This record gives sequence, C-alpha cells and structure tokens, in this order.
Amino acid sequence: MTEADVLVVGAGPAGLTAATYLARFHRSVLVADGGDPRASWIPVSHNMPGFPAGITGDAILARMREQAEEYGATIEPGRVTELLQQRSQFTARLSDAEVTARAVLLATGVVDHHPPLPGVERAIERALVRICPICDGYEATDKAVAILGDSDMGAREAAFLRTYSDRVTLIHTGPPDALTERAALADLGVDVVETPIETVRLEGDRVTAFCWNGQDRAFDLIYSALGTTPNAALARSLGARLAEDGRLEVDLRQRTSVPGLWAAGDVVRGLNQIAVATAEAAVASTDIHNALRRADGLTL
Repeated sequence: MTEADVLVVGAGPAGLTAATYLARFHRSVLVADGGDPRASWIPVSHNMPGFPAGITGDAILARMREQAEEYGATIEPGRVTELLQQRSQFTARLSDAEVTARAVLLATGVVDHHPPLPGVERAIERALVRICPICDGYEATDKAVAILGDSDMGAREAAFLRTYSDRVTLIHTGPPDALTERAALADLGVDVVETPIETVRLEGDRVTAFCWNGQDRAFDLIYSALGTTPNAALARSLGARLAEDGRLEVDLRQRTSVPGLWAAGDVVRGLNQIAVATAEAAVASTDIHNALRRADGLTL
C-alpha cells in the first residue's frame, strides 16, 4: 500500500487498536511496524482487563494484530524515517517506499533506559528486572524489592512500592546531589544504598544480587527507574508541541498541535499503560474518521 486514508506509525497496543477502529470505519489504514514494541517485553501481565490468569505481551500483540488484519488493516514491517506535510497530505518514507496519507497517527512509544548490566534482557524476560510498578507492583507484595535509580525518579518509585512491601531498598547509582529525598525515604522506611553501577550484578535463577563495600544483599526482584526516551523525532520534525519530558502534548481528542497529526500511547504525556494506550487510540481514530468525513463534505 502506497496510499492510505491514515498512516499509523507504530504497531504496539495503541497503533494496533487504532488500526482496528479505522478499518472498521472502512478507512484504508497502513500500519508501519518498526518491530519490538515495548509491550513485547512483558513476561506476563496480570492487570490486562479480561485476562485474570494473565497474558504475555507477545500474546497481547498477536491478538491485536490478528484483529486489525481481520478488518482489512495493512501492517508493513519497517520504520518511518521521514514524515513531511504539504497542505492536507502527508508523505512518509517507509523503508524504501514512499507512502501518502490524509492523516497520521503517531503511536511510536518510548524507549526504556535499561540498566547496563550483563544479562539484563534475560532478567526482564524472567521478571527479575521490572520496569513498571503500576503494572506489576502487586507481584512485589511482601518481597524484598530494590529500585535501581540515578535521580529522584528512583526515590518516587521506591515510595510507590512501599504500598506493597516494607522491605524496599533504593540503589542510587547517580551523583549524590541527584538524590534530594533522603529524609523522606528514611521516614518511609526505605533503605538507601549509594554505589556505582559497576558494583551491581545479576545472578541466580530467582534472585537479583547487588554488591557494594564488599558485602552482598539479595533481593527477590528489582525495578529499573532509569527513565525513558520518547520516540518523538517525527513529530518534532513537523514542529509539534512537546512537553518538558519530550513527550507529545495532545488535546482531549488526541490531536497534536499539527493539523492532521494525532498521537496515542506512551509517546503522549500521561500514564504508560496498555489500557490507557488503547483508550487513547480509540479516541484518536474516531476523531480522525470524523475529521475525514468533514473534509469530504459530510458535515452532519
């Protein structure tokens, strides 16, 4: 497909949900699948609505992809490396092809800053290293939990995890002045250990161990609080307004500051959750369809 009503950039939960909605609106929709969406890292999600026994990230994505294709959405592998706008049309460079679209939905997500530890990818797969306490903090209930951080973001995540356990330790690997909440953490009963990242190691099949000052302490699991980088380069190239954290600012209908450009999911300022991403995609795709209807003279 080289022409579409809507180009959706990103094949994570937001992008695939939008593809289903738009296809069911009888819109031609092309999804650019850049590969390895953030959801694919989920070992098992227990807070995905409708799956009380849990579901893997790969299974979530496979079901969503099947549903979008069932209604006629086209999903192409490749990254959009360039996005231009001229009047009411967008032109995108997707791999070696040029694609034109009347509207674009960005569902490009964010990139997690994983700790630079040997074997961290495997540890994430085994759920020893986790990246979302909102998603799976419940599984940390009454366990020995460590948060790996280099700023006050780690302190905030440690405070959040005190909801689930009274054995919470913050491993601060950044400069001393990057952590300003020591007193508040002490009041919460959170231990603070300040150590370079080089002294941290992963070992064993079920525990994560850290080493500092020649001593070891073992934890049942750790959370990485090292932040993310939004995939907002395409929006930035079009002059879209960004929040202070680099994510996209949108209105209540998921419209960016660029006419014809919508955004949904983790790349948008807000809560990084699949349920939120799919809801934003539903709002965005419905507004896109209605905007195209109005452009075609169907004003009622």
